[in-house]
Order: sequence, then structure tokens, then C-alpha cells
Amino acid sequence: GDTTESSLQSGIIFGYAGQVDALVYRFQEEMGGGAKVIATGGIAEMMAEHSRTIECVDELLTLEGLRIIHERTRS
Repeated sequence: GDTTESSLQSGIIFGYAGQVDALVYRFQEEMGGGAKVIATGGIAEMMAEHSRTIECVDELLTLEGLRIIHERTRS
């Protein structure tokens, strides 16, 4: 980055993308195969651009899961 602010932003994004990739590689190694990697949440799209392992983005995945849980557990 050209400024302190942009350098910090780059470090945060590239750092987290690297952490995601490292975790996915370890999980896949432990599982003996691949699993689909889906990014969700507020900066999912940006993370997916810099990650080698994120296959798709679904910003509503967490909310959809909570909806399903609610439907299954309501009385």
C-alpha cells in the first residue's frame, strides 16, 4: 500500500485469506478429500477474490441455516 491505511487493509485481507486457505488445506488433508468451501458474511466476496480455496460466495447462507433451525425447533 501507499499509505498506512491501505497497507493495514491489504495486510488484513491477505492475512485472513491466507489463514482461510491454510485451514482448508489442513481440513482437507485430515478428511482425506475435498469439501466445498463457501464464504458467507459481509466481506465474503472480497475474501473470495484473494483466497485460493473459496469456491463460491453465499452471503445469506448463515441466515438460511438459522431459518431452517428455527422452523425445525419451533413448537
